[in-house]
Amino acid sequence: MVQKLIELSLRNRYIVLAIALSLFVWGVFAVKQNPIDAIPDLSENQVIVFTEWMGRSPQIMEDQVTFPLVSNLQGISKVKNIRGTSMFGMSFVYIIFDDDVDIYWARTRVLERLNYAQRLLPQNVTPTLGPDGTGVGHVFWYTLDAKGMDLGEQRATQDWYVKLALQTVPGVSEVSSFGGFEKQYQLIVDPAKLQFYHLSLTNIIDKVKANNNDVGGRKFEMSDAGYIIRGLGYIKNKTDIENIAVANNNGIPVRVKDIGSVQMGGDLRLGIFDENGNGEVVGGIVVMRYGENADKVISAVKAKMKEIEKGLPEGVHFKTAYDRSELIEAAIENIKGKLGEEMLAVSLIVIVFLFHWRSAVSIIIQIPITIAISFILLNAFGLSSNIMSLTGIALAIGVIVDNGIIMAENSYRNLADWQAKHAPKKD
Repeated sequence: MVQKLIELSLRNRYIVLAIALSLFVWGVFAVKQNPIDAIPDLSENQVIVFTEWMGRSPQIMEDQVTFPLVSNLQGISKVKNIRGTSMFGMSFVYIIFDDDVDIYWARTRVLERLNYAQRLLPQNVTPTLGPDGTGVGHVFWYTLDAKGMDLGEQRATQDWYVKLALQTVPGVSEVSSFGGFEKQYQLIVDPAKLQFYHLSLTNIIDKVKANNNDVGGRKFEMSDAGYIIRGLGYIKNKTDIENIAVANNNGIPVRVKDIGSVQMGGDLRLGIFDENGNGEVVGGIVVMRYGENADKVISAVKAKMKEIEKGLPEGVHFKTAYDRSELIEAAIENIKGKLGEEMLAVSLIVIVFLFHWRSAVSIIIQIPITIAISFILLNAFGLSSNIMSLTGIALAIGVIVDNGIIMAENSYRNLADWQAKHAPKKD
């Protein structure tokens, strides 16, 4: 069989060359299309459902949130396993699908089932889907270099400007903020004054919520002109909160400032983010979407950060804390260097031992064609280019070279035997 294949190839050498050239061109195209990452993604094909119900104990979260969700999500098609975790004020449900299931099909099925499971949960408790990323999707970390700006202002800049802009980058699933203080209005109530005015905390909460709202009216026509009537009631500063009326005491309105004080403060924190022992910083983590090209996503994020930096306050800049593209580029450069070294070594060995440059060229041509074909197979099986696969290709180059040298030497040996056998005999 092998002999017939070799004979067929020798008789149709131009067809073989055309096929090899076509495979090489296809392989070059496959290299550009193949996702490039540094770390192989070995995580399970999963969808995460996150539910927050602050102030509740882990047992309450388990009984009233986690258990109803797990029970109703088990009927989804192609689910391999479901895991639930409950903690103080939070519940996590991990739905593990079969490996051949499309992640976005899985997210759609989970979302459909959540619409049904919603009615089994306590009032005002809403489960949400986690980002469509994986455990190795954290491709880029950055911090804000903002000397002289307090941590609350830095966090506000991150949450309301930087984060929203970076989330528009193609391939970015989520930008998670860390560090600093989340600014909030804090109402400090005096219990003695609540008792004096016969009020409760529920009354105060309801009144503040009701007064932080815009209301609409109808159209009013006057002098052949139409006017839209609406009430503007959104809170803009702490003075607006202080002047909200919460009760009536003998015809005199009782305002928020009469029962307590209002201040601007930070939300409760469970930790801090320190950079190299130099103090607290504020920044974000860029999470890549499932199956995206990490190198392209990071390049797009860096380009977007240059645009965002123009709109930041004076003296505020980005600092890179973690950049996976450095590892990716190092891996690519390594295989390029190994490829060049192998070609040079093969050329010298073949020319020195065989004294035939055409044999060296035929062996060298095999290397890029074989590597190009390997990327076609990577795309066919849905695998990315990472340290593991690129290292395997680099190691396989030696096998390719050995195969070429052995075939060349074997050809010379057979030719020499044939010449010796058919040489004219001397009398």
